[in-house]
Amino acid sequence: MVVAASDTLTIFYQTYPEAQVLPPQMHTRGLIFAIAAAPEIPMPETWMPWLVSAGSPSQTLTDEQVDNLAHHLMLGLRDTLQQMNDNRAALPAPAKWSEKPEERQPLQQWLQGLLTGHQQLETIWQQAWAKAQASPDKDGGLLNEAPEKRLSRCLKLFTTLANPEAATKGLEAAQAARLKQNLPQLAGQLPAILQDYIKLAGELAPFLPQQFENFQQTPDDAS
Repeated sequence: MVVAASDTLTIFYQTYPEAQVLPPQMHTRGLIFAIAAAPEIPMPETWMPWLVSAGSPSQTLTDEQVDNLAHHLMLGLRDTLQQMNDNRAALPAPAKWSEKPEERQPLQQWLQGLLTGHQQLETIWQQAWAKAQASPDKDGGLLNEAPEKRLSRCLKLFTTLANPEAATKGLEAAQAARLKQNLPQLAGQLPAILQDYIKLAGELAPFLPQQFENFQQTPDDAS
């Protein structure tokens, strides 16, 4: 049976000491989401070090622990891809907006992971974008609205909700108050914006070599 990404990673974090080299679980899951949603998924040896470098390594891992770490991260990626294919909710259950900063920490960590992953993947997005512009005959809906405008809208919302305090800095008092007042409404738009982020990546994907299916068809080696 395929285990949901949330359960796979939760069990890993609760069970194995090698999880200590990774960032908080929600950050990890957000970064894996960014990888799964990318126009082209990088190879594991490329993206897994992003997570290790974002964590706080406190021990040297054995070869067996490294293999186990990689195994569970791949399960997380596989299951995240499956969730996207099934059009299931992109946000993990704990990632909810709250007026209380401590209660919205899981959401902020998840978004920070997504943004970290997107930053690492910017070159892939740019390559897909450039090739799409060079091949308008292969357009899959991109001409309906400029990709840069859609992506900018997505990233702006992710950044605002990932760190509302930083988003209000530099604003005039009235603007900051208005933004703070609108945060719940902005959070309510997040599921739809995440779906547009996934959709945009899907429209750009045909312009790059396809590895997406390879990850979807990863053998069920969970046993």
